[in-house]
Amino acid sequence: MDFAALKAEIIEESKKLGIDKLGFTTAEPFEYMLESLKEQHAKGHTVGFEHPVLDERIYPDRIFDNPQAILSIALAYPSKMTEKAERVRGERRGNFSRASWGTDYHVILRERMDRLVAFIQEKVPDARFKPMVDTGELIDTVVAQRAGLGFIGRNGLLITREFGSYVYLGEIITDIPFPADEPGVFGCGECTRCVDFCPTGAILGNGQLNPNICLSYQTQTKGYMPEEYRQKIGHVIYGCDICQQVCPYNRGMDHHLHPEMEPEPESVTPVLQPMLTISNREFKEQFGHLAGSWRGKKPLQRNAVIALANYRDRTAIPELLRMIEQDPRPVLRGTAAWAIAEIVREANPELLAFFSERLIIETDEETKAEMEKAYLKILEIKEKE
Repeated sequence: MDFAALKAEIIEESKKLGIDKLGFTTAEPFEYMLESLKEQHAKGHTVGFEHPVLDERIYPDRIFDNPQAILSIALAYPSKMTEKAERVRGERRGNFSRASWGTDYHVILRERMDRLVAFIQEKVPDARFKPMVDTGELIDTVVAQRAGLGFIGRNGLLITREFGSYVYLGEIITDIPFPADEPGVFGCGECTRCVDFCPTGAILGNGQLNPNICLSYQTQTKGYMPEEYRQKIGHVIYGCDICQQVCPYNRGMDHHLHPEMEPEPESVTPVLQPMLTISNREFKEQFGHLAGSWRGKKPLQRNAVIALANYRDRTAIPELLRMIEQDPRPVLRGTAAWAIAEIVREANPELLAFFSERLIIETDEETKAEMEKAYLKILEIKEKE
């Protein structure tokens, strides 16, 4: 079989299927990544979201019998909203990062890859395939760079010439020996804008990052967000776009190629206060289709509380007091206490009495510590009056 001719057919079909970029690479091991990955593990630059078996991230033959090639695909997503939510005076909204706009990208990529596999299967009925999206063993950006889709920037993201870094990535391992494309070549030059603008110093500048201090990761944790990150997230309740927004390759990039990726204003810029009392059913209806809902309701509610504090929204205080008194989840009680101490500018006796009472009642030690810090901060305000 003429695999070069088949490759050309597949590239043409991919365009019809709505795949924006398609590259091919060998299934040779990614051994040049081994030392880098070991270094990251040694430094503790992992968060548990990564595939746990190191060899399976490096050697395709550990996860697929007789691999011959890997197809890497990219779908471009929008960076600007065509419709925005109506602005209402006094109504505070949060933001989801761009990679969580529209339908969950895992679903979109999987559908495109399944259709591409079906097309190839018609041509080569005995061929085998293993599609992966984000949560697979291989490293999406590393595969994409070797397949020529673009290059890995200083911020660790894949940067394409056509779409910048606003792309979702997936790959398909197969036993068909397709000819490989030329790998992408590093193109950041001396630019360090992503490194310079990262609020926490998470971007190391060599294509690696310390994900533990990345704001995107911090918005996805389920426990208490460390205090040093709370003001830094601003009004973002999921993800972080800063390193993409400052990248010169993303200047002017805004592609609306897939209707299912278009953001719904009420989902990706939600009003914050209703999120504090949202039911499970309402949460699923409003946010269930977003990639940013994958960690569930509690992290987003915690982040909404933090965002309200960063707005200094005094109208949220009654609801925050209710959370402290009635919410069964310690993290939300403690975060609400912190938020009130951030918002208030006057300390009345009733508020101090409320905190004194809750400190006696609270049984969770970490939450009690949060409440005590909040109480002392409010007391300090009282003493200055």
